[in-house]
Amino acid sequence: MLPSLLLATLLLLPTIARSEEPPPAPPEAPPAEPVRVAAGERSEQLGRALAQRFPRQALELKAGEETFVGLQLPSNLGQSRGVIVLLPGDGESADWPRVIGPLRRQLPDVGWQTLSLTLPDAAPALPAAEPAAPAPDAGTAPEADAAPADGAPSEAGYLPEKTAPPLDDAQPPQATAAEPKAEPVNQAQRIEARLEAALTQARSSGAATAVLVGHGTGAYWAARYLQNSGAKDVGGLVLIEPRRPAEQDKPLADLLSELALPTADFIYGQTGNRSPQARERLDASQRARHPDYRQIILQRLPADAAAEQEQLYRRVRAWLDKQTTP
Repeated sequence: MLPSLLLATLLLLPTIARSEEPPPAPPEAPPAEPVRVAAGERSEQLGRALAQRFPRQALELKAGEETFVGLQLPSNLGQSRGVIVLLPGDGESADWPRVIGPLRRQLPDVGWQTLSLTLPDAAPALPAAEPAAPAPDAGTAPEADAAPADGAPSEAGYLPEKTAPPLDDAQPPQATAAEPKAEPVNQAQRIEARLEAALTQARSSGAATAVLVGHGTGAYWAARYLQNSGAKDVGGLVLIEPRRPAEQDKPLADLLSELALPTADFIYGQTGNRSPQARERLDASQRARHPDYRQIILQRLPADAAAEQEQLYRRVRAWLDKQTTP
């Protein structure tokens, strides 16, 4: 009787052990794919966002092989005085909340059509050339080039590539055709093409005249375009806090001294305390005996941005009133 009971107990032990084991965990779900944002210029993304926000104002223009978005508003008066083409600075959009956006919405109330452009991104800076390695001293073996640790990013921010295994001596390396390098995009040509497209649009609307208004680096590009193109139907140039792009060598003062059209140069500061760049532009205009260059000083109002913008609008409007007759 005892052996039979012992045998039955031994046979039940695996079943009892299995019943005490925890149930198997459900299979883990595969990791979710990361959300990938479509590549593209920041200015292009801003243009698409503005087209969705202002569908009735958005205007798609073609400049060469590329298209871009501008924002267009008609005159709110019965008779249009012309078209104001607005150029934002680096990093700004066609409806930037400072200077560009307010002006494009305010000037139609005094009879101007406005066309605010989206400019391409600033050209990336070229990487600095690496200094040549010093020649090893005579009689000493050259040291091996230092390589980044496996998996560590290089100075440029990229992960190091895997080193290919050495080729067998019996198999000479195959000659491979070098891949053609893409030509660098010329930002100045792209901007000039966009300005030409904007002025073509202004001419097709029957505008009596066009005035270019640029903010920051946009002011430089406006002056550069006029100096290169010699457009005869542009009636004036308005510069607001002008700034020369880092990749451009020609000073803005030289560009302005070569232009004979009415020019308003708006700066912030005090009459006796102009910046060196503003003083250079003023002196260059006097040496060139510019027929209609005026430097207009505005007051900074850091505690009241709305009042500062209203001051700018009134001064721009007053200058435009002197140039054209409604």
